Amino acid sequence: MLSFALTIAFALVGAAFALSFLRLLKGPDATDRILALDTLSINAIALLVLLGIHLASPLYFEVALLIALMGFVGTVALAKFLLRGDIIE
Repeated sequence: MLSFALTIAFALVGAAFALSFLRLLKGPDATDRILALDTLSINAIALLVLLGIHLASPLYFEVALLIALMGFVGTVALAKFLLRGDIIE
């Protein structure tokens, strides 16, 4: 039962990842691209957590935490750059 649920979850999160990547490439605006990049990082975290559950390895959960931290910092930095034109001031 768990393997069936993981298969469905992998497919759905993979589809969400692909659609977010399409929005990143096609986005009409810079804000749309930043939002798509943030969504891509969330989808990558979800895929890593699912892979960690599938392989029963705690290493993937730690990597998912690192990607979450980097994704948050990157999103804040890009948003500040769009608002002010610089990141650190």
